[in-house]
Amino acid sequence: MRFQLIDQVVDWQAGQELHAVKNLTLAEEYLADHFPGFPVMPGVLMLETLVQAASWLVRLTEDFRPTVVTLREVKGAKYGTFMEPGQQMTVKVEVQGTYDPAAATVALRGVGEKGGQQTVNARFVVAKRRLADSNPALAPVDEQLALRYRQQFVLLQPGRRAG
Repeated sequence: MRFQLIDQVVDWQAGQELHAVKNLTLAEEYLADHFPGFPVMPGVLMLETLVQAASWLVRLTEDFRPTVVTLREVKGAKYGTFMEPGQQMTVKVEVQGTYDPAAATVALRGVGEKGGQQTVNARFVVAKRRLADSNPALAPVDEQLALRYRQQFVLLQPGRRAG
C-alpha cells in the first residue's frame, strides 16, 4: 500500500469494532496537488482510511491470518467537512451483523470525524484471503506479510502486544 493512513489504533474489539486516528500533516505528498493553495485530504483517501482501519480489524480478529484485505464494494459514501493539514481524524469502523471468520467478505460501517464534525461516512465490504489460498507456493509470502503486520501493529498501538 502506498499510503499508510492509520497513525494509531486506539482500541479494538475482535469481530466488532476498531477506533483509530489519522493525523494529517503538510508533509503528505498528495497535498501538493490537492489542491494547490488549499491543501485538503482527498475524499478517496478519507475512504481509504476507513478501509485501512477495517483491514486492521480483520487481521486482529483473525490473528493475522488474512494477509490480503481489499475493498470489494462501497455503499452510500458521504463526505462532510474538509480535512486540512494539522488536523486529526478519529476513525471508527464496526462490523455489520455477525463476524464470520469462514466468510470471504466482511460488511462494515465506517465514520471519520474531526472535532465532532463528520468528514466521511460509508458502508462498505472488504474481501479477505491468504495468497496461499489460490497458490500454495505463496505460503511463505503469507508468513512474511503476517510478521510484517504484527510488527507494524506494535508501532500503531504502543503498550499492547500483537498476538
